[in-house]
This record gives sequence, structure tokens and C-alpha cells, in this order.
Amino acid sequence: MAVIAIVDYEMGNLHSVCKGLEKAGAIPKITDYSKDLERADAVVLPGVGAFDPAMRNLRNRGLEGPIKSVIASGKPFLGICLGLQILFESSEEGVERGLGIIPGKVKRFHPEAGITIPHMGWNQLEITQQKSTLWEHLPSRPWVYFVHSFYVDPIDPKISAANITHGNQTVTAAIAKDNLMAVQFHPEKSSNIGLQILSNFVSQVREKVMV
Repeated sequence: MAVIAIVDYEMGNLHSVCKGLEKAGAIPKITDYSKDLERADAVVLPGVGAFDPAMRNLRNRGLEGPIKSVIASGKPFLGICLGLQILFESSEEGVERGLGIIPGKVKRFHPEAGITIPHMGWNQLEITQQKSTLWEHLPSRPWVYFVHSFYVDPIDPKISAANITHGNQTVTAAIAKDNLMAVQFHPEKSSNIGLQILSNFVSQVREKVMV
């Protein structure tokens, strides 16, 4: 079974992610130790909360460099919610610089009549990378669960794997490029669809391990 390191930087619902990965057939390991990231077959970066504390916690724990190294190595990597946003260069939410792995910025939803901010609840994905392994065995417009006031705006639109529309605003809901995948929604809270997405990730990890 694939061993997947879940990065602990005091910003995530780690145990929900852990349970989801267990159901998907992996062995999850919650850790803030850089050597565990190196040894694992894959890494998941979850996150709930604000951008600046997240980046400060990562840096205080010496995890910024190891995360960048893991992604550069080609190891499968999945970011979830805040774990997607901090992959970017900066955020309108704060002043800290992000990991800068993905060129682009995190932006705030514009207020408009008839929508709530934060965007909270179920929404349908508009899949833009049809061949991404994340979406295997899913319906064409799957429903997933969101809780966020900010969204990522990548400079290169080709990296977007799915969008969502909230009011009149259509924004990136997931990215995928090579071994790097990240989603704004919470697969661990998205019922059977979310479990299938986690299972798809675990299957990709297994294939990588077997090569």
C-alpha cells in the first residue's frame, strides 16, 4: 500500500483527510518532519484558515524547502483548499509571499447581489482538463463541497483543471500539471465524489511506485 505523508503545519483538518485517504486504500502519515516527506510515496498538503499564518507556520517548521523539493522531484503531490492557495506567489488576504510554485495570485471574491462570501456549500465543477486522472470515473459535472472566500488566479490558464461559477464569477477550482495537483474544494467532505477523487490520486501514486 502507498504511504502518503500529510503535512502538519497546524492549519488543517488533518484527521478528516487521513480518514479519506485510508478509505481510498493508502497508508496516511501525519507529519511535520521533512525526512518523512522524502520517504513517502506521495505528499498531501491540506489546509484551512488564513494565508499568512499558513506560510509563517510552514517556514517556522522548515517545510518550505522540502515541499518545493518534493514537487520538483516528480513525486505525486496533492494540495487541498488552503494547500492549493499557498502554492501561489501571493494573496490578497495577506502580505506573506507564498511558495511561488505556481505563477499567479490568490484573489478575493467580489461582492455581488445574491451570493454569499465565503462561498460555502456544494457546487458543480466545470472540468477543463478532461484527461486529468483526478476526474476518472466521475460524472461530467460533479458536485463537491467548498468553504472559501478567496480563489486562485493562475497566470497560465492551461494549468486549471476545473472551474466553478459563483454568482457571475467563474474561477479556478483545481489545477493539475504533471505530478502536481491541487483543489480548492474539500474531497474529504465531498461524499462519494470526493472519495473517488482521493482514490484516483492514490491509484496514480501506486502506478508511480510500481514503475
